[in-house]
Amino acid sequence: MQYPTVSRGRNWALWTIQILLALLYLFSGSMKFVMPVAKMNEGAVKFPGLFYHFIGTCEVLGGLGLILPGLTGIRRGLTPIAAVGLLIIMIGATTVTLMDGMGMVALLPFVVGVMVAFVAYGRWYWLRGVA
Repeated sequence: MQYPTVSRGRNWALWTIQILLALLYLFSGSMKFVMPVAKMNEGAVKFPGLFYHFIGTCEVLGGLGLILPGLTGIRRGLTPIAAVGLLIIMIGATTVTLMDGMGMVALLPFVVGVMVAFVAYGRWYWLRGVA
C-alpha cells in the first residue's frame, strides 16, 4: 500500500499554523468563561450564557486537539476531526458577525476558518492511521 508523504516544508507550515491556532483557541475559549455574558452580548445577536460556555469548551478542546495528538503520537486522527469541528464554529462566527452588520470584522473568523480548513486537509491522512 502506498502511503502519502508530506514534504518537510509543508509539515513545518502545518505545525506552525496548528500551534498558532491552538494558542488562539485556548485564549478565545477561556475568555468565554472569564468575560461577563452581558459584555459578550453587546452586539445585535444575543446568545445565552450556557451557549458561550459550550462554544468556549469546544474551542479549548479543539485547540488541544490540534496539538496533543500529534505531539504524543496517540490517536493522531483526532487532529483533522478537531480542525473540522473548529471550522464549523468559524462558519458560525463568520455568519453571526455578518448578521451584526460588521462586514470587515467578519474577515477575521473567515481567515481563521481558512487556516483551520488547511490543517484539516493537510492532516487528513492521519485519519487512516498513516505516518
